[in-house]
Amino acid sequence: MRPFPTLLTLALAAAFGGFTATAINEHLDNRARAATPSAALPATTSLPASVAGQPLPSLAPMLEKTLPAVVSVNTKQVVRVRNPFFDDPFFRRLFPQVPQERINESLGSGVIIDARQGYVLTNHHVIENADDVQVTLADGRTVKAEFIGSDADTDVALIRIPAQGLTEIRLGDSDQLRVGDFVVAIGNPFGFSQTVTSGIVSAVGRSGIRGLGYQNFIQTDASINPGNSGGALVNLAGQLVGINTASFNPQGSMAGNIGLGLAIPSNLARDVVEQLIKNGVVVRGTMGVETQNLTAAIAQGLGLADSTRGALVTRVHAGSGGAAAGLKPGDVIVAVNGQRVDSAQALHNYEGLQPVGSVLTLDVRRDGKSLQLKAALKEQPRAVVGDTLDPRLSGATFADLPESLRQSGLTGVLVSEVARNSRAASSGLAAGDIIQAATSGEFVDLASWRASFEQRPAQLVVRIRRGNVRGELVMR
Repeated sequence: MRPFPTLLTLALAAAFGGFTATAINEHLDNRARAATPSAALPATTSLPASVAGQPLPSLAPMLEKTLPAVVSVNTKQVVRVRNPFFDDPFFRRLFPQVPQERINESLGSGVIIDARQGYVLTNHHVIENADDVQVTLADGRTVKAEFIGSDADTDVALIRIPAQGLTEIRLGDSDQLRVGDFVVAIGNPFGFSQTVTSGIVSAVGRSGIRGLGYQNFIQTDASINPGNSGGALVNLAGQLVGINTASFNPQGSMAGNIGLGLAIPSNLARDVVEQLIKNGVVVRGTMGVETQNLTAAIAQGLGLADSTRGALVTRVHAGSGGAAAGLKPGDVIVAVNGQRVDSAQALHNYEGLQPVGSVLTLDVRRDGKSLQLKAALKEQPRAVVGDTLDPRLSGATFADLPESLRQSGLTGVLVSEVARNSRAASSGLAAGDIIQAATSGEFVDLASWRASFEQRPAQLVVRIRRGNVRGELVMR
């Protein structure tokens, strides 16, 4: 008898064949596409039941149990059509049939993870800004979903459906995945419901992809196509080990599927879901330090001429976990919890994936010597009200940038709200602005933005980015 993996590979190749994938613009399929759901594809095969007297390995028994737990997620968003003529009553009387609103629809996938409660796990980008979310089950039933919560920075969302007779997939331990393990992707690509593709785990802990949030992806060569977003990545035991979220194709959509699919690990999704059920939001922790990448000149000056790997500590905030641990400016963090740190971005990404209260073991180089420190992560504020910083910012509320923007290289703070007729509004500040510099001092995020106002500047000028336009505002 031939080894099981060989037979399994032959069976998968024959049973599932190849699917041509289309990656979206700028290399990543991390948006569900509008599509019309179609009937399930018939499952046919001409494989014999046995070869040389031995039963042929098949994924069918496992899929019979897991397929009913994967659902279609259809969203609708009402978008107002921007047309200046609609503001004119005379124009509206002349052309009453001209629509002033349109409905955007998109189709993604989801996974039932709790049949009793009706919890469905999907991607944040699948349900983002949706006014209505409908879930279609494998048996054809369509039910309206209730929004529980979502986390844009990890692209995880949780919804609930009021239905009986549901099937769930049990969450597996994604930390046990190894490169080479067989996995199966289930979803609804291009509107084709209940579609299965197969492959192996190509890599674990994948990060450093521009434009996405906190990253610890499972990479697989199982085809992940538009509409697969939010679907299930399962192991051969039928356990959920990942949530399909994106495909990567540097050659663009015309190159087809090149076997670079990304999935969110189930352990990360589990942590996010627990917080969403408990609090409705995800709260993250921070060491309270600012870091930057090493250059050859800086490394040589610190006695680290042999390497530019690591995150250089440039600032330690008072009262932070990093301060309590004894971190100092000039320290270079080269590993955290035994995992090597190649850059400031890698440290930030790792830190953002850990829950509040976690204690990180840091391997540090200081004055050319090695030492080990332990730093606890404290809860970081989700927003800061402007008048607590400076009266000239009264009426504005500030938040950290979405992690997808930070991973794209942007730094600064987001203006999340501006009250009408407030002092900040009268100076020209608007919701959605990104403040990238100010006369208050240097900053890269919300924590350092707060710290920059320890001494208020005589004149407060902020440099903002509004869409593709940059400019400066004098706050009065």
